[in-house]
Amino acid sequence: MDIRNESLTLRVACLATLMAVLWGGNNIAIKFSLTGIPPFALAGIRFLVGSLIVLVWVYMDRVSLKMESGEKGSLVLLAFLFTAQISLLNVGVHHTLAGRSTILISTHPFFIGIFAHILLSGDRMKPVKILGMTLSFLGVVFIFAESFVLKDFQYLLGDFLILGSALLLGMRLVYIKRLTQGIHPGRLLLWQAALSIPMFFLFSLIFEGNFVYNWNAKIVAGIFYQGVIIAGIGFIVSTKLYQRYVASHVGVFHFATPIIGVIFSNILLGEGISLGLIGSMILVAFGIAIVNHSG
Repeated sequence: MDIRNESLTLRVACLATLMAVLWGGNNIAIKFSLTGIPPFALAGIRFLVGSLIVLVWVYMDRVSLKMESGEKGSLVLLAFLFTAQISLLNVGVHHTLAGRSTILISTHPFFIGIFAHILLSGDRMKPVKILGMTLSFLGVVFIFAESFVLKDFQYLLGDFLILGSALLLGMRLVYIKRLTQGIHPGRLLLWQAALSIPMFFLFSLIFEGNFVYNWNAKIVAGIFYQGVIIAGIGFIVSTKLYQRYVASHVGVFHFATPIIGVIFSNILLGEGISLGLIGSMILVAFGIAIVNHSG
């Protein structure tokens, strides 16, 4: 399969940076919403809202939603990856802090680089790029090291779940890169949602049946941000970027996401900024500089 791998322009780099900034607020919005809605139900609601945005885009582009011959297996596998990844994310955020979770989910470009090197032609890892990505990934080590040094293990379960979600996210984005070479991104996103949303609500029915729901302006705002800004507009823009440009080059801009996430987690949620978080952000910043300089 011929993979489309255009070089990033300055305008595209700015767009990728903007998306990274917006993604920095996603886990904060999840944290807000989890105060009144359980993790699996929140995922279902979020992507139900996001799908409406994608549906408008697909309608305007006059894209057929019919699943073509030979697409079924690929789309089912994508939906499986998506359901598992989002489930780990929401449950993980429930068991850790928003700032920590934002840093951990932002390791997905590290996994993108690995999976892209294995699965995509024309997207190989050079030594300098490996150095930059490794520095950024080491920022995550600071988080876990701090927990063990301070013997503060209350967030470890959530941290490991988020790291697992980051691995699946890296795998899913590379898989999307392959699929969008032959499937319109809009049809792909809608089928991904259509196959996964029932699973989220089924899991909620099984595991969250006794949860008492609570609605307020903050929770609704969190759902709007997750659904419209991220699952709707964000997914459209990100999918088109990964379709057209080198996956590892696009993914690396998301190393800026944890910096935004930690700052706004402190401002909006009152979460502390520890030495471990500061150290991780410094390593992430160096990683970004090195990878972008390597081209």
